[in-house]
Amino acid sequence: MTRTRSRYAPDHGLTTRMVTTMFLIGLLYVVLVGVLLAVLRGAWPIILIFTGGLFIAQFWFSDRIAAFSMGAREVTPEEAPELHGTIDRICALADMPKPRVAIARTDVPNAFATGRGEKTALVCATTGLLRRLEPEELEGVLAHEMSHVAHRDVAVMTIASFLGVLAGMVTRVALWGGLSRNRGSDPVGIAIMLIPLISAAVYCLSFLLTRLLSRYRELSADRAAALLTGRPSALASALTKVSGQMARIPTEDLRKAEPYNAFYFVPAFSSKESLGRLLSSHPTLEQRLDQLARISVELARP
Repeated sequence: MTRTRSRYAPDHGLTTRMVTTMFLIGLLYVVLVGVLLAVLRGAWPIILIFTGGLFIAQFWFSDRIAAFSMGAREVTPEEAPELHGTIDRICALADMPKPRVAIARTDVPNAFATGRGEKTALVCATTGLLRRLEPEELEGVLAHEMSHVAHRDVAVMTIASFLGVLAGMVTRVALWGGLSRNRGSDPVGIAIMLIPLISAAVYCLSFLLTRLLSRYRELSADRAAALLTGRPSALASALTKVSGQMARIPTEDLRKAEPYNAFYFVPAFSSKESLGRLLSSHPTLEQRLDQLARISVELARP
């Protein structure tokens, strides 16, 4: 699953976690279909069509849905010459194809990557990030995001997260719309009653599966970006600056960004509580800076 011809350093630990996550996502589908078939025996054609359509949608459209939800708008080199120039330099360093380049118009300083593979990959920076970072810092952040594309963990995260986002939306609609009040003894009535419960269970399981991968992949991307650019201090500076600026962003804007934390360079909210850290999509800032400091020492050795 790691692109062998990229100059990004391979990470076998990341590959193992990616395979495990995809296996468990597949197992989740099998269990979900099995439960629905057992409960709604007479409606098996509908169930198979629905789950098959969901799987196809998850694979083919999850990256577009994620990018659209986070406000990414693709830009040309004429519209964003500095951003494109930085991406071009990283592609040359890494010996990999250039992804689509996008900008999200929000003051939240962040960046993310989506896509099923290199042909559909998209790297996006927010206007808040572009306004705050120096060129070397921006290069470090974008090299971090490009490593997600090179290692293809962005594809796994995009696909895995889609199921959880969809299940969460279905759960909220079911609870707010009062679907559970439409009771009945027929298969349709039973299915309607099961929607909130099944969706909530799928959301929780998908949430845990993405967390299994997310924190490790961020450390892996930091390491790969620092080794590729040879400037771990620039990435450390960007991490410190972006994390510090998050406290100045209005809470309402951070709340809008929070559902997509697993995609972002830095989470919109970071908890210092032990339970919050356990469920966090990212390692702590201290962990990331410590790793970059060790890489700096390694690169400085003759």
